[in-house]
Amino acid sequence: MSDIILNIALADDDEDDRMLFSEAIEELDIRTKLSLFNHGQELMDYLTLPNIVLPSLIFLDLNMPIKNGQQCLVEIRNNPKLKDLCIAIYSTSSSENDIEETFLNGANIYVNKPNNFSKLREVVEKVLQLNWQYHTSNLNKETFLFRI
Repeated sequence: MSDIILNIALADDDEDDRMLFSEAIEELDIRTKLSLFNHGQELMDYLTLPNIVLPSLIFLDLNMPIKNGQQCLVEIRNNPKLKDLCIAIYSTSSSENDIEETFLNGANIYVNKPNNFSKLREVVEKVLQLNWQYHTSNLNKETFLFRI
């Protein structure tokens, strides 16, 4: 087993979604440290703290109170310290407008929230195993929308 620990953040206002995501991560054979945030402002407050270990990947829900996922995405991409973070939009929305807007604002991948636990586990595992170097350097619309 690798000594590498993947540092992951999830910002989602739905407590059940956070719990299921956390359980799915725990079941994987991938060493992770998961940080959970109730809304976008909590995530942004954390990311801008001095001396923190930045996440390798952020799962970002779109529809959250206080600061939504779209606002976080724009703020992250406009911050020199954060602009290179990998961001997976993680949303129930299948709206073409949401998909297009997050793509244009620099998200790395768009994942629709699965409707059952086994699919969630499968999706999370596949996203964590992506070759992010490829996925960030060759962004295109065909690889942006992630479907299982």
